Order: sequence, then C-alpha cells, then structure tokens
Amino acid sequence: MSEIPEDLLYAASHEWLRVGDDGSATMGISDFAQGELGDVVFVELPTVGTVVNAGDEVSVVESVKTASDLYVPVSG
Repeated sequence: MSEIPEDLLYAASHEWLRVGDDGSATMGISDFAQGELGDVVFVELPTVGTVVNAGDEVSVVESVKTASDLYVPVSG
C-alpha cells in the first residue's frame, strides 16, 4: 500500500502539487499514474519561469507503453 503525504494536493487527472514555504510549487504524478505508465523513457519539461494557467498542458511523459500529457492544476 502506498503512503500518501498530507502536504500534496491532487487533481482528478492524477497530477499532484506541493506548495513550498517560499510559494514555489512542485508538480508530479500519482503512484497510480506511474504504475499505469510503466517504464518512463522521456519527459519534456517547460522552461523555468514559464507562466502557466490552470489546465494548461505543461509537460509530456513518454513511457514504453504510451505518451501522456500533464496538465498544471493551478495558475502561476
């Protein structure tokens, strides 16, 4: 059974967000999503400082099974 940290905020699409003390945000994907993807072979990340709106596609994760878009759950 996986442990779910209390400081993570989850989106219905399996992305999570952790807000730091300095106001920065770290984004990731749930254990379930990681399991569904399988072995990851490539991740496309946005440029540091990119301004995004909630719901924007910000990244692509490619695995041996599929490619999945990641959507940012908040604006920033």
